[in-house]
Amino acid sequence: MNRTTLSLIAGGTALAAVTGLAALTTPDASGANTAKAAAELPVERTSLLCPAPSTSDLAETTYTSFTPVTKGTGSDGKAELRSAAQESAATADGKGKKADDASKAGKSDKTAKADKPVLEAKEPGRPVIGDASGADSPALIGTADGQFAPGWTVQETTEVAAGTGRGLQGVNCTAPDTEFWFPGASTAPDRTDYVHLTNPDDSAAVVDIDLYGKDGAIESTAGEGITVQPHSGEPILLSTLTGEKQDNVTVHVSVRSGRLGASVQALDDKLGGDWLAASADPAASLVLPGIPKDATSVRLVVFTPGDADADLKVRLASPSGPITPAGNETLHVKAGMTSAVDLGDVMRGETGSLVLTPTDQSVPVVAALRVVRGKGAKQETAFIPASRPVGARATAVDNSAKGTTLSVTAPFRTAQVKVTASAGSESGTATSKTYTIKSGTTQDLEIPAPSGLKGTYALTVESVSGGPVYASRTLVATTEGVSGFTVQTLPDDRGMVAVPEADEDLSVLQK
Repeated sequence: MNRTTLSLIAGGTALAAVTGLAALTTPDASGANTAKAAAELPVERTSLLCPAPSTSDLAETTYTSFTPVTKGTGSDGKAELRSAAQESAATADGKGKKADDASKAGKSDKTAKADKPVLEAKEPGRPVIGDASGADSPALIGTADGQFAPGWTVQETTEVAAGTGRGLQGVNCTAPDTEFWFPGASTAPDRTDYVHLTNPDDSAAVVDIDLYGKDGAIESTAGEGITVQPHSGEPILLSTLTGEKQDNVTVHVSVRSGRLGASVQALDDKLGGDWLAASADPAASLVLPGIPKDATSVRLVVFTPGDADADLKVRLASPSGPITPAGNETLHVKAGMTSAVDLGDVMRGETGSLVLTPTDQSVPVVAALRVVRGKGAKQETAFIPASRPVGARATAVDNSAKGTTLSVTAPFRTAQVKVTASAGSESGTATSKTYTIKSGTTQDLEIPAPSGLKGTYALTVESVSGGPVYASRTLVATTEGVSGFTVQTLPDDRGMVAVPEADEDLSVLQK
């Protein structure tokens, strides 16, 4: 008998022994020894990072903060946004004298004003607004704890009346992370694209920025080992990283040390501009929700980070059901290369969401849409990245009585969602409504606007039953005769966390 056979017999005997032991020690039907399920509890602290909004002197920026009411949070806590410089000063002050000592020494009114947060939440369930003007507004660092932490959402919305990137630009302030994918950026001559990096921590972060075009990786050493100082924001102009001019580029931000917030600001000389948020993590199937029904041009940009090519089915989830775009039924994406396809006027007056699924082999990809509205000199651009599902709950803020559209899609199975319009930032009473979204469709919902609304309000979407749902919110505003717009997706706010229940076991001290 050879050694392999002996090993197999020994392994089988050991397995039988373990199985027999398990049978002898199985808990009885009373469940006295059964493990307790993990409890879903609200998160206790949330961090959000907002990039510097604009380099235009004509920029008018609004910051809107909102936390949905969450059970089990207690009654204390706070949420505030501060400039990166304020955070740095606060940290330095904390390492030196205490704030009370500084107060006793006497602070000037100017210093006290500088210490004031840009925005500070007042109560869950009601939005609060802050403003900024011009080109000098810095990156902001936000923290929320206690009752304000679970589901805390902040949006930065900027109106630019003229010049490169004119129109409406909106971005959700994001949690710090270590990796980001941005398909849909560009180094074309008529584009001015920046990668904004924000470091919330006390130590410097080191990051690499890699660019991928239609032929693969774009050679550049300028994007390697970029240092972002503590409590600071750093805009990196893509054209300084490479001399190549390409219409469609995928940007990969990977953090060597530390953590960052990252967003791409894409500004066009003729087509306006907007923020390009990071795509959902690479996956074999992706959903890009809420293409406006009056889109005049839609471009899909896809990249596969792995070593294998991807073949994708392209479907449009319309109000009446799944549709295959004529001439673009499938898309072949070569490994390590950025692929783009112009879908043109694919919407034909109906809202929709793009659904990408593998034709055969599952290969992870990232994706985003560039969407154009308007014609001629009145064209404006926004971006829709692939999104995570709504999950338990997701929120969009800075909504007004007019110019807000909420699109929800159930690409795989029929689902029910509950939508709550919050109290207004000035006045108004919250209201809720439940909707059924049929499988394979996208619906623009009739939003239950708050009664007696004054100011802006938040929209919170909660999954009730059925399959996964994906959502986005479109804002429209007219500036200097040009109808600007911006689209934000609504991924799960991750306001709840599973916390396993554990019992004391003193026997471990005897081993």
